[in-house]
Amino acid sequence: MTQVASQLEARPFSAEDKDWGVAPQDIIRKGSYHAPTPVTLPGAKVVATHALAQSLQGNSKPVLINVLTGSWVNALPGSVWLSGAGQGAGFDDPTQARMAKRLDELTGGDKTKPVVFYCLSSECWLSYNAALRAQRLGYANVGWYRGGVDSWKAAGLPVERIDRDQW
Repeated sequence: MTQVASQLEARPFSAEDKDWGVAPQDIIRKGSYHAPTPVTLPGAKVVATHALAQSLQGNSKPVLINVLTGSWVNALPGSVWLSGAGQGAGFDDPTQARMAKRLDELTGGDKTKPVVFYCLSSECWLSYNAALRAQRLGYANVGWYRGGVDSWKAAGLPVERIDRDQW
């Protein structure tokens, strides 16, 4: 991946920057997860493909979290799969409690460690919701890879299959 990532142009892939005019929100979206998303997520950094690929080459790599649902997923190499982490009813539901426990394990309790959430594409609310959850838990360096797996693949970057979620 290193050679390909270093050759990426700073350009969007697979509608990762498309603006559908959807307003950002600070509450969990319930249902209708496959729909256009906002271009921003207040308090989080929206990460483009080229920037994420470069950050994965450095020493302080972010924790990558795939939140798609299913019996298996295509994932960015080195990802953790937390199926359903972007679903739920709100910030006081069982998913939030599970997220708190798992993020604590993944970051070693360091709430300043970068975490980046992603799902399929810029038309997927699951990663937006999961990023909101992390912010609510006090994580300071939350990233949202809006383009997701579709943008990663469109850039010619490798994906790997994960057959078991890591909740």
